[in-house]
Amino acid sequence: MIPLPRKLSHPLPQQCQSLRHFGLHRHAAQAQAATMQDTLVAILPRCLEIIAKAAAFQLEHFRSMPAGADDQKAAREMVSFVDVETEKILLDGLLPLVDGAGFFGEESGKSGSQDLVWIVDPLDGTTNYLSGLDHFSISVALVHHGQPIFGVVHKPVTKETWSCIKGHGLHYNGKPYPKVSATLTAKDALFVTGFPYRSQDIAENFFACADEVLITGRGIRRTGSAALDVSHLSCGWYQGYWESDLQPYDIAAGMLFMQENGCIVSNPQGQDYDMFNDRIMVAALPMVHPTLKQIIAKHYA
Repeated sequence: MIPLPRKLSHPLPQQCQSLRHFGLHRHAAQAQAATMQDTLVAILPRCLEIIAKAAAFQLEHFRSMPAGADDQKAAREMVSFVDVETEKILLDGLLPLVDGAGFFGEESGKSGSQDLVWIVDPLDGTTNYLSGLDHFSISVALVHHGQPIFGVVHKPVTKETWSCIKGHGLHYNGKPYPKVSATLTAKDALFVTGFPYRSQDIAENFFACADEVLITGRGIRRTGSAALDVSHLSCGWYQGYWESDLQPYDIAAGMLFMQENGCIVSNPQGQDYDMFNDRIMVAALPMVHPTLKQIIAKHYA
């Protein structure tokens, strides 16, 4: 059983800010926000049950699949029946939880509304999974008008779970997690990234950048699951992260974790990262981010 967060008490930020000067509309907007907040709190237990079911299915087949039990959907991007069946479990379970919500899954694509949408990576780290490495995850986010408002990332092997409702802070294994350090600097930072296997046009930029980042802090890691990378960063276990050509399902939940727990998430120009349009994410602890952003901007210019 995935542990539930303790009772949540802080309201979601007021929605529909464009109506704030119109009293009646403002009250309607507040009521709408409160209704959404109540919905998100109410669905979290069921969401965790659905994810636990998906995780159990993955573990049932982990390290038991023969070589060649996968297909290559694109260069260096693998998919197996486990990805597909896991996504079906999540789709069937999640859609009834929120009226009117659409779905955007890595394997099945987009369906229904994309203004309020479940964004799901059923198996982030497929190559690890198919190779017998235990570093893979399930990522689920509910996104409203392009911004994540609810997220869960679960690592099946260790049963670790990150969860968050916008405005309520990050929870790790059901308990509130402390904010990241506001004083640690780049020289003491451990960085994490992903190789640009989707992005051969910027491979040289990446390796030149990595050379500089390597001597800026305490080292670089590459793990094979972006969802876990940003979840770990949200806890301060890594202190800086960059990667190119991420997909929304890779990082939608993790973006919320990082934002709620004190990390800075931007593009190389320093603007808020747009998961649907920006090519490169730069995320780090507050005192690490300026240095990392400067290095990224220089090498990817």
